[in-house]
Amino acid sequence: MSTAYRWGRAGAAAALLIGTLLASGCGSDTTASSSDSTSATSAASSAPVTAATVDVKDMQFSPDSVTLKVGGTVTWKFADRFPHAVQGIGDSAMGINSPIFNAGEWSHTFAIPGTYRYLCPLHPDMHGTITVVP
Repeated sequence: MSTAYRWGRAGAAAALLIGTLLASGCGSDTTASSSDSTSATSAASSAPVTAATVDVKDMQFSPDSVTLKVGGTVTWKFADRFPHAVQGIGDSAMGINSPIFNAGEWSHTFAIPGTYRYLCPLHPDMHGTITVVP
């Protein structure tokens, strides 16, 4: 069996695995649930806060939009049967890059005003936005 053939089969198997992982639950209902916790309720409001919690469960970020004051911290709490991570989108969000979690939490402090978009790299339909104001 030639090396090229073996690598072709390995590449096809890897592509199939990635496609299966992505298709195994990428749907995301991005509505925020205000009854989950008081921190989620305050983070979903338009008034900027200094700390917010985003729950990562049921294949969604909740709330999916947070407004923070400069120097504020967002803590993502992971509690889902699927693994997830938080990864920034674009140059301004490069520092947002959590490990992959099924359970646990990860925090990031935002020092510069701006809009930071992020997603779950394992489930790209899961996404959110952090707006940081002075």
